[in-house]
Amino acid sequence: QVQLIESGGGLVQAGGSLRLSCAASGRTSSSAAMGWFRQTQGKEREFVAAIDWNGGIKNIADSVKGRFSISRDNAKNTVYLQMNSLKPGDTAVYYCAARNGKAALTASERYDYWGQGTQVTVSS
Repeated sequence: QVQLIESGGGLVQAGGSLRLSCAASGRTSSSAAMGWFRQTQGKEREFVAAIDWNGGIKNIADSVKGRFSISRDNAKNTVYLQMNSLKPGDTAVYYCAARNGKAALTASERYDYWGQGTQVTVSS
């Protein structure tokens, strides 16, 4: 079992930056691939970024490529999502996810554990 707790969300002006953190705990957290997804009301959960178990492989959604980056610190059991040049369209609840596997997959159904979500609001 893996527990995930997100932090770092908030309100920011367009063009600003935020860094989300996801603290993981549990017996397999250091060997699990991790991902970030986001969701707005009435829409399906959308893939944002994923990182494999040791940080060597990263997948970034085209919609945020060049602005967002993902990293992890296995010594701290923490995954980060650095978000730069934020746009109003990035407004969503952001969820951290972990899977029982090492590959950085993009499909939400391949993830086994989810955090409670953190709200990111970008004002114009």
